[in-house]
Amino acid sequence: MHTAPPSASAPQQPQPIYQRLAAHYRGAIQAGSLNVGDRMPSLRSLMRQHEVSLSTAMQLSRHLESEGWLEARPRSGYFVRKPLRNTLATVSEPRMDITPDPAQYVGIHGRVSDFIARGRLQMVKTNLAVARCAPELYPGEALKLATLRVLRKRPNVLVSASAPRGNPEFRAVLAKRALGIGLRLSPDDVQVTNGCIEALNLALRAVAAPGDTIAVESPTFYGLLQVLEALGMRALEIPTSPQTGISLDAMEMAMQTYDNIKAVVVVPHLQNPLGSIMPDAHKQGLVQLCERHGVALIEDDTYSELVNEAARHHVPLRAMKSWDTSGNVIYCASLHKFLTPGMRVGWMAAGRWQARVEMLKFSQTRSTEELSQLALADYMASPAYDRHLRRLRSALHVQRENTAQAIANYFPAGTRLNVPEGGLSLWVELPNKLSSRRVFDAALEQQILVTPGQMFSNTLRFDPYLRINCGWPHQQDVEQGLRRLGQIVTELVAMGPPIDPAL
Repeated sequence: MHTAPPSASAPQQPQPIYQRLAAHYRGAIQAGSLNVGDRMPSLRSLMRQHEVSLSTAMQLSRHLESEGWLEARPRSGYFVRKPLRNTLATVSEPRMDITPDPAQYVGIHGRVSDFIARGRLQMVKTNLAVARCAPELYPGEALKLATLRVLRKRPNVLVSASAPRGNPEFRAVLAKRALGIGLRLSPDDVQVTNGCIEALNLALRAVAAPGDTIAVESPTFYGLLQVLEALGMRALEIPTSPQTGISLDAMEMAMQTYDNIKAVVVVPHLQNPLGSIMPDAHKQGLVQLCERHGVALIEDDTYSELVNEAARHHVPLRAMKSWDTSGNVIYCASLHKFLTPGMRVGWMAAGRWQARVEMLKFSQTRSTEELSQLALADYMASPAYDRHLRRLRSALHVQRENTAQAIANYFPAGTRLNVPEGGLSLWVELPNKLSSRRVFDAALEQQILVTPGQMFSNTLRFDPYLRINCGWPHQQDVEQGLRRLGQIVTELVAMGPPIDPAL
């Protein structure tokens, strides 16, 4: 699949002055420095403050007005208005009062393979499908320098065997950082893995066998469905709210209805693809529910470092495992999304299954390459790491808001949207139950790649949804891609459902 930045096909032209100033004032509105109803500086004030012409000041104000951030009032000037994206209805909530469908053997692999293969075969100019950031948003130079420091200090690291659990220095850094989400781990509790996907594989193999039933969020990350299919396990899809995560009532109903559920897998922070964050009461309730029923709880905490600064300060994040008193929660995490996609380093704390996980890891992939771990330990122990996270969260906040605004501007009436408190993606509900597969096909012809909603379930219930990436800076090519995508959706909605050839 073509995954270069959307702008890789052509060099970026310098932004006009009015656009740079518009980005400055847009950021001030998004940060709350200018609130709804506040008066924008007058044209004369803009000219004086920024030393620009009257024409530039007028272009700046009209540009923000066209984006929906300002409104002009006769003889009064420009005022901050409610952004158009805030007028979109939120994504529909699922029904929670019905018994979940029976568990099914997973059959997602063919759909995923087709999606990946077609994306690789087609030249893609605007990639809105990936769930990661542009390379320039990661601390590449700092990680390179950390790697060089390690090689100078330990020139034999590349020709020495790695520790089975992972490098002790790296595990100590991870255990110390985990204090911030309420976990009290020793370095010996940490098992380093090849990304979070290996951690999930190990967790599932530790607690279940082929043919067993695993409860998952619905919708859920298609990579998890692929893992379940590869392991020969059955998926029981539990309704999941775009606001509060997996339904505890539906989960309890499922446990009372089906007596063969071996594990529950959830993403409590910025669930993929919904972006929901589970309230602490729900996290604690799910831990206790699984404990009562003797069902293992597997926590995938891939995205918590991407929760907005404001949300983090309002309610400090706590991992579900922080309520675990019996070792029934297996905690899995990764550095892939917020620090280093190229190193693919993950880790886990498996509670009462720790010894089994260590043996499964040894039988499956032996140890994990150590140079990356040492470089990461060097970087993550420094103040630069937290500075990077703050910059990344701020950049993603702006990119999500800009993407949401573009969807509000260009998509047809009836589009629904949630803007989460962090993360890399938006979950968009299409009007008139339009098939996301039709959108995917039409967009790919225009060299735009999106992720259709049917990828996130073993059924087709999420076909009228798209997951849209916000990880790349919102430059002109991204804006143009979203405008064209909105036109495609508008045209398909106007065409109505396809005619059944059998009729």
